[in-house]
Amino acid sequence: MRLAERPLAGVRVLDYAQYVAGPFATMLLGDLGADVVKVEPPTGDAWRHYNPHAPGESTWFYALNRGKRSVTLDLKTEEGRAASARLIAGADAVVHNMPPERAARFGLDRESVRAANPRAVWNCVTAFGTEGPDAGRLGYDIIAQALSGLLMADARPEDAVPRRSGGIAMADLTAGLLTCISVLAGVAGRERGRQAPGVEVSLLGAALAVQVQRFVRIGDSGEAADSGPLTAAELDRTARTTAGADRLEPYYRCYRTADSFLALACLNTAQRRRLLGILGLDDPWVADPQAAPADEAERAARAALVDRFAAVFATRPLDHWLSVLAKHDIPSGDVRLLGRLFDDRQVTVNGLVQTVRQPGVGPVQLLGNVFKIDGTAAPAARPAPRLGEHSAELLGELHGQPTGEPTDRPTGEPSGTPGPTGTPGPTASPGTPAPAASPGTPAPSAPAASPGTPATSTRAGHSPAPGVRQLRHTAERNGA
Repeated sequence: MRLAERPLAGVRVLDYAQYVAGPFATMLLGDLGADVVKVEPPTGDAWRHYNPHAPGESTWFYALNRGKRSVTLDLKTEEGRAASARLIAGADAVVHNMPPERAARFGLDRESVRAANPRAVWNCVTAFGTEGPDAGRLGYDIIAQALSGLLMADARPEDAVPRRSGGIAMADLTAGLLTCISVLAGVAGRERGRQAPGVEVSLLGAALAVQVQRFVRIGDSGEAADSGPLTAAELDRTARTTAGADRLEPYYRCYRTADSFLALACLNTAQRRRLLGILGLDDPWVADPQAAPADEAERAARAALVDRFAAVFATRPLDHWLSVLAKHDIPSGDVRLLGRLFDDRQVTVNGLVQTVRQPGVGPVQLLGNVFKIDGTAAPAARPAPRLGEHSAELLGELHGQPTGEPTDRPTGEPSGTPGPTGTPGPTASPGTPAPAASPGTPAPSAPAASPGTPATSTRAGHSPAPGVRQLRHTAERNGA
């Protein structure tokens, strides 16, 4: 399915966000057909410099910014802010992750965006929300996980300090999903005649959302809320409680087989009873295996039952168990390494891995389009853009100047005539771009925005092409 046929075709999203949450959100919007324009400072999104394999080249950046276009603007200058306002006038949504004061200076606060374009949905990703004692506090994923309790969700007795489970940025990625949802809701509401909303998402809220089933308290528990910093004793107690609960659950866990490992998931009593029949075992607690043991004798008996499960599974190879469990409609699976999924048939036939040709690098395999539209897996997107790769193209639209030929370029061939890989394209303000930020260090100027589908060209002697006409029409419609 071509970009023009996807649900968000014709929707333009400006992404001024850096790092993970905002770029992940806009990548998903691009997968749904939006034209995502990544507005970057002269030094680029800081994620370009995180764990680089070459100067300004990072696989972490590739993963979250494929399919986008990049324009560089120095929002510290009046000229850069003016160009940004003109881009906003032709946009359907704006996403950023700046602190409120900086957003206001750069014309990206809700009021400024609404003044530039009343129909633009405004989306801001903050660390902890814009109100309360931590409103102005700097934070990234691990800090949000720490302050939300998520960092303690998988504590283990061997942990000397709290750790991120699997090193996965769960707060960041969940915030990205919530931001994507907020853009879609805003655009849908606007099309029904409502005012384009301003929506905030926080890493703190996202980290709590991940724990939605645990973050429940009925009435007054009678227990005083804990206060003060976490102690080593509390870490140890939490870890032992978690491990103790895991130790007693036989139906939702992994087991060693004769030759590998098996993941098992029985979430209802019928599945659990069928499993007991296959294994030749009896379980008095089958109706509620998550219940806390009544006493130490019950705890010991239930732990012994888990050991009997493990002993049976260890007698036969993995393929035997997968076959038998499938015949009885009991969910199970083998345990795989992530690196092997690039060639996994289930992954590839559903379009969940794609290959792009990253300029100056060559073929790069990464996550494909997670949306299968009308039964069709989307083709490969364009690669992540080079810094400022589309500046001339996008800024030329604003001034009605000729731009390059339109193309979906699924193979990632570069467009226009940008400089070599990692070299910034033209910026809206004069002067030489500032030196690149060091790995993991925020860029000194405005955060980046997400690029998207290429705009259609304007050729000398011809009327503006559809992409340019659409930009001008949208700007005029919005009173810009």
